[in-house]
Amino acid sequence: MATTTSQIITGTDFVSVPTEDIERAARFYGETLGLRRSMYMPDRHFAEFETGNLTLSVINAQGMGIASEHEPLRVPIALHVEDVQAAREELEGRGIEFERDIFDTGVCHMAFFADPDGNALMLHHRYAPRQPEA
Repeated sequence: MATTTSQIITGTDFVSVPTEDIERAARFYGETLGLRRSMYMPDRHFAEFETGNLTLSVINAQGMGIASEHEPLRVPIALHVEDVQAAREELEGRGIEFERDIFDTGVCHMAFFADPDGNALMLHHRYAPRQPEA
């Protein structure tokens, strides 16, 4: 259903990813996944990594005083790749263990894994065009 209200939100700047060990997380996101690190402030309990269209802000929420315990993300962040199979093979060579075979939804391919803190991640590639809103 279309709305007549003007759009206030124009994008998503970053998504927070919780960690218990900022140095270990920085190695994983920067070295294992190969994401460009744009910010690293371990004394302030965070690091940021660029995915191309969204920043992953890896934070130690306990160290920041905004959480009492570590709660990993249970719903995966979908990381875009051009070829899920090729990306999976590359990351398996870097030590990442995937949870199951590549999943084909009929419009996209997905491969599920987790970071060292247990945060759910997936490799994702949409191969069918989006359907416009009705």
